[in-house]
Amino acid sequence: MPLDDNFIYMPPQQPLMIVYEDDDLVVIDKPAGLLSVPGRLPEHQDSAYLRVVEKFPNAKITHRLDMATSGILMFAKHRDAEVAVSKMFQARTVKKNYIALVQGRLEGAGSVNEPLITDWENRPRQMVHYELGKPAQTLYQGLSYDDAQAVSRVLLTPITGRSHQLRVHMMHIGHPITGDKIYHPNAAQSPLKRMALHASSLAFIQPLSGKAVEINGNVPF
Repeated sequence: MPLDDNFIYMPPQQPLMIVYEDDDLVVIDKPAGLLSVPGRLPEHQDSAYLRVVEKFPNAKITHRLDMATSGILMFAKHRDAEVAVSKMFQARTVKKNYIALVQGRLEGAGSVNEPLITDWENRPRQMVHYELGKPAQTLYQGLSYDDAQAVSRVLLTPITGRSHQLRVHMMHIGHPITGDKIYHPNAAQSPLKRMALHASSLAFIQPLSGKAVEINGNVPF
């Protein structure tokens, strides 16, 4: 989603953290606050993509994370890998897991099935829309509850990959992600100074080598 022209972009300057690499793919741990791809304005160019291209000149991004989301982000090293990975994502054979801190007590496991569409008058905000929205499904599992903070730690598994899907779905069921400046009614009350959403793992069959790959990153909260 495009950034507001008045947004002051101050991405973290920590070194690129590579968590997996083979002949075809490179996977990084993207910090919160860094764009996945360059923005439109010159001051919004710094991004995970450009940082990866400095080291791997032919790299192509295969999926994206919101700027405020940290975690595992995969790039293809060459065109054949890009095409193969694109087909893999389209076929939904990649298992993606996220860890989040959400407001309130969320226990047990369940599924959110709510169609999503861009709220054009309030971009980049997305919203549930039963007539025009595209199908979207998120699985969730409560892991623990912090009574002092009134915050639950949850495992989220997106089945579809709609923009802001996890954030909207959690808000929709009454458990917005803490620190989410778009969807949380009081983001400032977050116990962290960031949105508590982290892409924690990817699992797939490497489409060119046939090797089973599972990548797990360290959750920073």
